[in-house]
Amino acid sequence: MALPSLPILFIPLLIRRPSCTHLLLLQLFVLKSLFLFTLFIKKLPFLLAMLLKASPAFSLLKNPTVENRVLLFSSLSCPKNRSGSGFGSVVCATKGANSNPLTGVIFEPFEEVKKEFDLVPSQPQVSLARQKYSDECEAAINEQINVEYNVSYVYHAMFAYFDRDNVALRGLAKFFKESSLEEREHAEKLMEYQNKRGGKVKLQSILMPFSEFYHVEKGDALYAMELALSLEKLTNEKLLNLHGVAERNHDVQLTHFVESEYLAEQVEAIKKISEYVAQLRRVGKGHGVWHFDQMLLHEGAAA
Repeated sequence: MALPSLPILFIPLLIRRPSCTHLLLLQLFVLKSLFLFTLFIKKLPFLLAMLLKASPAFSLLKNPTVENRVLLFSSLSCPKNRSGSGFGSVVCATKGANSNPLTGVIFEPFEEVKKEFDLVPSQPQVSLARQKYSDECEAAINEQINVEYNVSYVYHAMFAYFDRDNVALRGLAKFFKESSLEEREHAEKLMEYQNKRGGKVKLQSILMPFSEFYHVEKGDALYAMELALSLEKLTNEKLLNLHGVAERNHDVQLTHFVESEYLAEQVEAIKKISEYVAQLRRVGKGHGVWHFDQMLLHEGAAA
């Protein structure tokens, strides 16, 4: 009668009473088997993932359409590995193998990308960066540029007036010079944004401002500051109109630009100039205007 195929060292267990040595060896064998089984269980998900990952490649080789496309490649110059054995299923791309365009092998854009690709202009005079930027938004930006330059021009005239030797209010001259520069920077920022979105900057004419700001009842300081307050409110109203145009055209980027770069700063400017008007109304036209002017002159140095 033939014995079952078991390790030689466990044969004595079948014919006689096992000794302590055989029991110890049996325990070691069982422990080793359990260890190998546990290791196999741990590696099983990784092996399954590798098989699933490799399955599309095998199905690609079995696809008859792919086999036809492989003819566009040359398999004669495939390099061998370091051990000297080559792989017959590996194909290598060679120059000039076929002049026909590759389809299915190289990257093919999605349908959405193809539509956007068709929208890329080929004319050199048309902007390449323009996307979802309406003509109404472009015109509103140019109008706001003109507003900023006009306000800057008026502030520059105020600077020139208060810098006269017979007026000599250097604090007010400094304030309006800085205000003029700030409004010009706003216009330049809008010009940069217009170019960024693919629009065209079209500068318009600037109105000639007043050169005299003296008022019989209010005096020159209060009159100029009230005029500045009305200009800031006008600028804010124009910015809100620009924001409305952007919302009407569903231009989220333009609305964010106006909100983050202009509206908050404009509200702060209106609040600041309103306080200046209130202070000048209190001090009148006399000696208090000089103290107010000195406050403006040293305001930046104190900060």
